[in-house]
Amino acid sequence: MRLSKFLSLLIAPLAGGLVATQAAAEDLLPQLPVLGAPVPDGTALQTPFSSLAREVVFLDNLLLWIIVPITIFVTALLIWVIVFYNRKANPEPAKFTHNTPIEVAWTVVPSLILLFIALFTFPALRHQQIMPEADVTIKVTGLQWYWDYEYVDHGVQFSQFMLERDELEDFGYSDDLYLLATDTAMVVPVNRDIVLQVTAGDVIHAWTIPAFGVKQDGVPGRLAELWFNAEEEGIYFGQCSELCGINHAYMPITVKVVSDADYVAWLERQGADLAAAPDWMREIQLAAN
Repeated sequence: MRLSKFLSLLIAPLAGGLVATQAAAEDLLPQLPVLGAPVPDGTALQTPFSSLAREVVFLDNLLLWIIVPITIFVTALLIWVIVFYNRKANPEPAKFTHNTPIEVAWTVVPSLILLFIALFTFPALRHQQIMPEADVTIKVTGLQWYWDYEYVDHGVQFSQFMLERDELEDFGYSDDLYLLATDTAMVVPVNRDIVLQVTAGDVIHAWTIPAFGVKQDGVPGRLAELWFNAEEEGIYFGQCSELCGINHAYMPITVKVVSDADYVAWLERQGADLAAAPDWMREIQLAAN
């Protein structure tokens, strides 16, 4: 039994009620497709399900189109020099040491390439780093080797541990999701701005969901932020992406994206405090009643 499961057993007597409430609340969520997960033999980035992720995929493709011709050119140039300017083919080497036009070219051309890349990179970076007004705010704490979640406006809090292979079926997951699926999920509404406050309680961890295009280090004693807006209901997986100790490989992340109504119902089943709920949540509550 790994240490993470041992820690789970230690925490259970203290947080058993919360864990039971969380599990029961998730059982009543609708069946959701798995959208954000690795695929066998996959080599590309995951399918994007947020505007941030689409920008990441665009930049990745843009850089690929730039670096491939540069690599071909440099390789061809190297082969040309090896073939035509080796000692046998060129026994009398030239004595010159400078060529001003070439030196200007290899300074100006890379500078223009970098400027072109920056024209697309800086707006994408700004989009990621400027936090919108949050529809939902969640504090995420990385710990060895699990995650703590706190819905700061509603008093909902729970931990998230990886499922062992023999536990997957009990939680509704297939066997191929081993090392990805967890016993609880971070539940968020679709098409809403989600702001995460990320920190850690021991060493540096990193909260990552590739399909959303987000990754943020959680550093002990510091509070960092990330945001995303998931565009389709489903289940999305990530993993801790900062080497954090012996069980780093067993620290996955599960996010379930649901409709506004299902999200509010989930909060209510969790016993959430909805006194300070935003207007869009109040409208859903009134419609349900």
